[in-house]
Amino acid sequence: MKVYLVGGAVRDCLLGLPAGDRDYVVVGQTPEAMLAAGYKAVGKDFPVFLHPDNGEEYALARTERKSGRGYRGFVVDADPSVTVEDDLGRRDFTINAIARDESDGRLIDPYGGARDLQARVLRHVGPAFVEDPLRVLRAGRFMARFKSQGFTVAPETMELMRQMAESGELADLVAERVWQELRRALTCATPSAFLRTLHDAGALRVVLPEVDALYGVPQRPEYHPEVDTGVHTEMVVDQAAKLAPGDDLIGFAALTHDLGKALTPADILPRHINHERAGLEPLAQLCARLKVPTDHRLLAEAACREHLNVHRLDEMRPRSVYELIARCDGFRNPKRIEQMTVVCEADKRGRLGLEDNDYPQGASLRAALHAALKVRASDLKPGLSGPAVGEAMRRARIEAIAVVRKNAAGDGAE
Repeated sequence: MKVYLVGGAVRDCLLGLPAGDRDYVVVGQTPEAMLAAGYKAVGKDFPVFLHPDNGEEYALARTERKSGRGYRGFVVDADPSVTVEDDLGRRDFTINAIARDESDGRLIDPYGGARDLQARVLRHVGPAFVEDPLRVLRAGRFMARFKSQGFTVAPETMELMRQMAESGELADLVAERVWQELRRALTCATPSAFLRTLHDAGALRVVLPEVDALYGVPQRPEYHPEVDTGVHTEMVVDQAAKLAPGDDLIGFAALTHDLGKALTPADILPRHINHERAGLEPLAQLCARLKVPTDHRLLAEAACREHLNVHRLDEMRPRSVYELIARCDGFRNPKRIEQMTVVCEADKRGRLGLEDNDYPQGASLRAALHAALKVRASDLKPGLSGPAVGEAMRRARIEAIAVVRKNAAGDGAE
């Protein structure tokens, strides 16, 4: 049995990155032979097996032939005569089409992937790239991961991606796959590269039209020196990735916090009056279409609706701060308030020249929440019952917020 380590494990090793999951290709074997050797079959559409000892994935070398629209429209051939070079030829990018012979460590690199790694270029393997629309999103995700290392998309690959976006095949992608790629991109170091790559390819308007609509929308330069709302969104998601590395929940809320600006009437631009309220409808549409998890949707709604209130927190009365927390269900779910402060800080820092500014509003909101949460029913006047308990709790929490804000103001005066 001839075994090769393939894909991301080889790529990351050559880049000097920590190894992730290890995937292997087996040449010259049949499914029956793999089962007889103790491997466990797990692939529904492809001949994939788990190693009997370590559980790592071993797939029979295969080729694929397009048979229909979408990413599932393929006929698979896993005959024992398929070579490792044949198998590498069906892969998306040259940097993922490198194999290592496990018997002697020799690299098999028929498409120049090692050369493209050195040149920091994301290049498609061959013309079959256009047969799988999901590869456009994967290009964006790889750029989100590797942009900080200087990677660019090869011009000919970008041109193919534009053709794929124009062909209409991206519309065949199922919501779960789009969400999966977006979610993974938001955990990367530079999520903006995902947005920019798809936008430049004309694909963002297909998979995330609510976000794509932000590009070219002006903002007031005294608040947003970067002016373009799409550029601002790119900066915000990168700030979110910096403040909360790997947190796709915060990343998604950062991505969608300003969707309402795309709906601002042209005659009042570059002002965006009530954009935070206007953004709730396109956010709901996006979440429904991509089947976004509930926790992601609820945080995104809170950040969209409240981010301006958090920015001007120090101008708000204690009662208004209490009501903000209550609207976000912060007393039952304090973590949501903690997360929202990060999103709001990313929004404030996601502006040209303001990337390193402090954001004291975040600490102020957290302090108000913590003070209010310290109030217990046992602290209230004895003998209360029914609605009176809730009202007394509300008043006590507002007073606790007032005290902590007064103390903070006093400390600042000193």
